Amino acid sequence: MKFQTLVLAAAAALLSAHAPAATPTEIMAAYTAQAGGAPPQPERGRKLFTTNFGGTLGYSCSSCHGETPTGKGKDLVEERDITPLAPAANPKRFTDKSKVENAFRLNCKDIVGRLCTPAEKADVMAWLISLKP
Repeated sequence: MKFQTLVLAAAAALLSAHAPAATPTEIMAAYTAQAGGAPPQPERGRKLFTTNFGGTLGYSCSSCHGETPTGKGKDLVEERDITPLAPAANPKRFTDKSKVENAFRLNCKDIVGRLCTPAEKADVMAWLISLKP
C-alpha cells in the first residue's frame, strides 16, 4: 500500500513539474473571470498596493516592495532582499498560478487583514503588469 502511495506521489510531482508556465496576463485574466469579467483597474490596484491598512504589521504592500516595485524590495520582518515584483523587471514573477495565489493569500491576510477578492487581485496585477523597469 505504501508503495502505491509513493508511486502516485511521484507521478503527481512529475506531472506538476511539467505543467505549462502561466503568463502574468493569463493569471490576471483568470482573476478577472472569477470577478465576473469587469476589466481590471490598474489605478485601483496601485491604491490597494500602497494603502497602509494598519493591521498587525502596520504595513502596505509597498512597505516592502517599494512604491513602484520595479527594483529590489526589502522584507521588513525577515530583513531579506526581495526581487522586483513588476513582471517587466522580473520575468519570473507571476508565472506559477499556485505561487501567485499563495502569495496573495498570505500577504492579503497579513497586510489587508482579510483575503483579497478576485477583482482586487486582478487590479493589482493589472497595475504591476503596466509598470516598466
